[in-house]
Amino acid sequence: MITDDDKKALLKLARESIKYYFENRRTTTVEELGIEITSGMSQIMGGFVTLQKHGQLRGCIGEILPTRDLYKVVLERAVDSAFHDYRFSPLIRPEFNEIEIEISALSMPEPVDSWRDIIIGKHGMTLTKDGRSAVFLPQVAPEQGWGIEETLTHLSVKAGLSPDAWRNNCSFEVFEAIVFGE
Repeated sequence: MITDDDKKALLKLARESIKYYFENRRTTTVEELGIEITSGMSQIMGGFVTLQKHGQLRGCIGEILPTRDLYKVVLERAVDSAFHDYRFSPLIRPEFNEIEIEISALSMPEPVDSWRDIIIGKHGMTLTKDGRSAVFLPQVAPEQGWGIEETLTHLSVKAGLSPDAWRNNCSFEVFEAIVFGE
């Protein structure tokens, strides 16, 4: 579905879009960057761009629902992850060569009947309750060493709910991701 060449091009697109923003203070286009778009990069998919610095999260923003071409998601969300993730100060020039970029290309989210249907390591998940929601990508729980209950506790807190809010009256959706990085 997404070839190795597509993955390399998408990672280059993410890095070059951040570099361009440093230099021009605006989002670029693929034409300006001279990156050829393939059919694999043009698939309608959700996607997240994650930045890490020395193994620590430095920014992560994306789109869960597949509404546009994956390359467009990557182009814009790379810049958002670097400069507009409210959890972090904007990336500064000296950090540019210290970050590693990871892209998660997402399948369509599907509702599940219960949290018991979520498979750690396979599924990304959204939790929704009382007008609040939060999302974890499939790689988050395994990277943290969390089981399902610990994952859902952290997800509840991320949504601004009590730690055990996931136990009652929540709805869950799951999705899968093709994850690749530098």
